[in-house]
Amino acid sequence: MRRPRLFEAFIPVIFLTVLISINVFIFGDDALAGSNQMVLILSAALAAIVAMRLGHSYQTLHKGIVKAIGSAMAAILILLMIGALAGTWLLSGIVPSMIYYGLQILNPTIFLVAACVVSAIVSLATGSSWSTVATLGVALLGIGRTLGIPEGIIGGAIISGAYFGDKMSPLSDTTNLAPAMAGTDLITHIRYMAWTTVPSISIALIIFTMIGLFRSQDGAINDIEPVLAAIDGTFRVTPWLFLVPALVITLIIKKVPALPALLAGTLAGAVFALIFQPHIIEQVSGIDDRFAVAAYMSIMKAMYTDIAVTTDHAMVNSLLETGGMSGMLNTVWLIICAMIFGGVMESSGLLQRITESVIKLAHNTGSLVASTAGTCMFFNVTASDQYLAIVVPGRMFADTYEKRGLSPQNLSRTLEDSGTVTSVLVPWNTCGATQASVLGVPTVTFLPYAFFNIISPFMTILFAYFNIRISRLGKKGKENNVTDKISDKE
Repeated sequence: MRRPRLFEAFIPVIFLTVLISINVFIFGDDALAGSNQMVLILSAALAAIVAMRLGHSYQTLHKGIVKAIGSAMAAILILLMIGALAGTWLLSGIVPSMIYYGLQILNPTIFLVAACVVSAIVSLATGSSWSTVATLGVALLGIGRTLGIPEGIIGGAIISGAYFGDKMSPLSDTTNLAPAMAGTDLITHIRYMAWTTVPSISIALIIFTMIGLFRSQDGAINDIEPVLAAIDGTFRVTPWLFLVPALVITLIIKKVPALPALLAGTLAGAVFALIFQPHIIEQVSGIDDRFAVAAYMSIMKAMYTDIAVTTDHAMVNSLLETGGMSGMLNTVWLIICAMIFGGVMESSGLLQRITESVIKLAHNTGSLVASTAGTCMFFNVTASDQYLAIVVPGRMFADTYEKRGLSPQNLSRTLEDSGTVTSVLVPWNTCGATQASVLGVPTVTFLPYAFFNIISPFMTILFAYFNIRISRLGKKGKENNVTDKISDKE
């Protein structure tokens, strides 16, 4: 069995990058519907050919694939449960209420800050920066233009808020994908990520506040009123609905495992739908004379398949839809295919060979995190896909973080701080191209003002170099939070 040369180890990665780029050019947004998954499988096949030429057996590679997929099963189960939760939270009016109250804070004198905060709230509630930008973001852009604010600054505020909410939402696919790749759990990942994410968004909000103070903002926000009226006229909007998110947050604080906590939130959402939104239940089911049957049908459909609540406002309608568990299947498919590729690369030693060449430049924790962040951004630019910018570096660096005694949440945080948020800053990345198209604002126009997205990778690197909130593994693999100086010889 021969040790792979560096160029041999890079063959599958180069192949993957080239085909993904072709996919983005040909399929555009639909690349995630299956073509990227097929590219991962083809890249895994090529990696297997290289590995067998090096002397590895098919049985060894197969065991590596099964092991890799097994390591992602917890994340897959959580993703499916999140799909169910999103459905009952829409049916019960929880998500619409979050949007409704979030819109109340819009104020012309602090429009940029308000636009960022509202985008963050809606993205946090829905778990999707894409749907937030494509719906509320478009409305906010129109409002900002009427106030005479340059579209690049407005776009930067919307993108900053939307990606903050997406990054911190347990409903987000990337927020689930990152800990799955790193080997930690969802709740630990979100808690740990807050240490770098909150300062980043705080700095962004300060900058938007300063910009707002130096701008004259005359005009009225009238376009929001129809949105508020549509939500209020369709759902029973009440603060009592927030008892359900409060329950989930309480369970998380009490360190209840993610699956039971999400299941509790899903079932509580169903109960609140029965109490507060019986008319929505009838609308979704299409049955208005047998409430018991309508309730059973609507709740089940909310948990496993597509549902949509219609209002008299087109933009609101596009916010009030969810895919249930079935809506998560493309992401599950992507994770499985990524694990096939990663399993072959790991079990054959190809991934280790690439990692070794990068790790040679990382002499301490700070440079290791910087190398990880740089790799994530490299894949955002070359592979043009935020998922691959999380998956490939996640598998590349997982063993290295463990060998250096660093808890996996250090890696998952870095993957999100540098992989998720910078994808929208690349014009030819699926995220950058989509958001620019939806907003009608070129990527290079809003890029300088997407302060949260720009600051995030630097923040995570800064924390690492100054050893702030660096969690380490104890002698028995247990995690310890330390802020002491870490030796450069580790």
